[in-house]
Amino acid sequence: MQFSDRVKVKLIGDRAFYKKVFRIFLPAVVHVSVTNFVNFLDNLMIGKLGTAQMSGVGVSNQLLLVFNMIIFGVLSAAGIFSVQFFGSQDFSGVRKVFRAKIYMGVVTTVLGIALFLTADEALLSLFLQGEGSKELAESILANAKTYLHIMLFGLPAFVLSQSISTTMRESGEMKVPMQAGVAALLTNLTGNYLLIFGNLGFPKLGLIGAAIATALSRYVELGIISYAAKYNDKFRFFKGVFRSFSVPASLWKDIFIKGAPLMLNEILWSLSMSAVNQIYSRRALKVLAAINISSSVVGMFTVVLIASGTAVAVIIGHLLGAGKTEQAKKEAWQLMSFSFFACALLGALLYFLAPLFPKMFNTQDEIRQTAVSFMRTFSIVLPVKAATNCSYYTLRAGGKTVITFLFDSAFNWVVLIPLAYALVEYTSLPIEELYFWVQAATLLKLLLGLVLVQRGTWVHNLVKA
Repeated sequence: MQFSDRVKVKLIGDRAFYKKVFRIFLPAVVHVSVTNFVNFLDNLMIGKLGTAQMSGVGVSNQLLLVFNMIIFGVLSAAGIFSVQFFGSQDFSGVRKVFRAKIYMGVVTTVLGIALFLTADEALLSLFLQGEGSKELAESILANAKTYLHIMLFGLPAFVLSQSISTTMRESGEMKVPMQAGVAALLTNLTGNYLLIFGNLGFPKLGLIGAAIATALSRYVELGIISYAAKYNDKFRFFKGVFRSFSVPASLWKDIFIKGAPLMLNEILWSLSMSAVNQIYSRRALKVLAAINISSSVVGMFTVVLIASGTAVAVIIGHLLGAGKTEQAKKEAWQLMSFSFFACALLGALLYFLAPLFPKMFNTQDEIRQTAVSFMRTFSIVLPVKAATNCSYYTLRAGGKTVITFLFDSAFNWVVLIPLAYALVEYTSLPIEELYFWVQAATLLKLLLGLVLVQRGTWVHNLVKA
């Protein structure tokens, strides 16, 4: 297929462009790869305990995902200013944004823990309404509550470490957050090996051991990243950050005006993902286990998708903050093209390897087959999701948070959730076909994203004096 010179310039960058991309992209890939591989091993070890334990962790993680995405939204609402402050070399502005992150993160954590402690059973039970035995549902609920309550101990450390690491990434520094994350994940993996099965003389705690290991790993990450923030000369912008605890009212106003749609988006997006899984689970309790297996595997193949989002946020944000709008437009398309084709290759690999992974889990053959179908469907739409993700981060970099809200979570609530509900309640389609059609709707979202990026209305300097 022949492309015009104009398209070549638009979609393919030069050597300097890819050098800049890989400086941010590769550490992010390493971090995400290790994260998702350890998560896979984590789920694999828990899966050895049985279907009830694996499903219990999966249900609990649905709630924790919502919390994590809310924190991500809160930090991102401030981060769109921080990344442009870095682009304009305004480190005083960076410090003010960082303080705002800490305040918002602490408030969100307190509210989240209070909700999980008072409404845990009601929230977890939403995922246990499908076809299956009462005994299995009760066992899943008991395991989910136990796991969730222990995981709450790690939430404060998680929020503080994310506040620091996101600021580091917004500066363009990826290695230290990667190193801290890898250390935490290795701690988690080691703790799982010792505490789930009682190896090397440690007590055999099963699911409780898995939760303890994960919670402890959060504090390892916080310790490493806090030490680097204090003593590493790369992070001079942290120096004196708490000599003052004030955040200007004008900055709070900007964060809430521009950031409120972004915070709401992350809340509603995470809720929409949990809602879709809850709708799937109405067909049968077995779906929970299949989704848990599938999610743990496909995570290892989404590294480029996630790392590309990070690269878009940093590169486009810095260019906009520096006033280089034309370069930002050009490189947004190049980043999207890079992510699409890289994820197409990973999707093809996942499609052919999918049948191998479920064999490692201690569960029924029916659940394994359903998990394979889910993985293969995801592999087909992976490049579409990658390009859509780049569109989202491009729009967000320019502070078009209302547009990103409509593009991202509003689309899920208006299209995906009604589609999933209608297919579950009003058709007799097998869950595998139903899952395919819901995932295929992502193509509509991509088309919308391409139109919005092409229009260029997202090009906006948020920190211009």
